[in-house]
Amino acid sequence: MQSRRVLLIRHAKAGDAPADIDRPLAKRGTRQAAAIGSWLEESGRVPDRVVVSPARRAAQTWELAAAQLEPQLQPSVDPRVYDNSVEALLAVLRETPGDVRTVAVVGHNPSIEELAAVLDDGHGNPAAHDAVHSGFPTAGVAVFSLAGPFADLAPGTATLDDFTAPHG
Repeated sequence: MQSRRVLLIRHAKAGDAPADIDRPLAKRGTRQAAAIGSWLEESGRVPDRVVVSPARRAAQTWELAAAQLEPQLQPSVDPRVYDNSVEALLAVLRETPGDVRTVAVVGHNPSIEELAAVLDDGHGNPAAHDAVHSGFPTAGVAVFSLAGPFADLAPGTATLDDFTAPHG
């Protein structure tokens, strides 16, 4: 069976708004988001499915990242990502269709950081492990590989291969 990949992406730096869900990206965040897309393209980790939070900053993060990719991928918006819990994110990921090889979730802390820590089987890249466990900054991207189907995703079942966090 071909390996599958999960990309956990924390939205880029956001500004302020009266309602949390409406917070837009800050200027720094727009640069970070574009840098995410460039990194995905250059590293050969372009997803074939993307699920984003309905929050404006998450949608903008993917829109600017996707503009750097070929082909540009339209995301699925899932309110469970905005719920910001590990359980909700796991449910979203487990529903990934079997023909998908790489799925990305663009969400929020603390759930993105917590899920990265929970999924990690401890056998991956030591530098990526240290980076994820020392805080998951805005625009951070954790790259995991899975041996089995997305439906079987559970704590300790993914290998952390890489981590980046563009500064913008």
